[in-house]
Amino acid sequence: MISTFITGIINHFAAPCAGGTFLGFPKWYKYVDGYTVPANQPGAGSCAPQVTHLSDIWLIVAAFLEILLRIGALLAIIFVIYGGIQYITSQGEPNKTNQARQTLINALVGLVISIGATTIVTFTAGRFK
Repeated sequence: MISTFITGIINHFAAPCAGGTFLGFPKWYKYVDGYTVPANQPGAGSCAPQVTHLSDIWLIVAAFLEILLRIGALLAIIFVIYGGIQYITSQGEPNKTNQARQTLINALVGLVISIGATTIVTFTAGRFK
């Protein structure tokens, strides 16, 4: 009873967790409210996300989706580099040049789709937070 009361007070007055990202990827609890664990408890200084409503699960799913879309964008950038190397090493052969051009076009389309989808997920999840 007392611990529940103390936890409620901490949760009420504590600021949501903040912090950096790893290589530009958001944390899985980016859109979920949480609090920083006090110094006198185990795991001091870490973030303790709070999943209190069913809608919080959808916010976690949105964060995972955002992570996956960002990974897709990185893969598209890698394919742009790969297509550029193919284009340079094609030595003017029409088949190799067309294949490299198609790789570049597909990678750029994938990059645009991934960036657009990430923007939509971030905007939508930010509205529901």
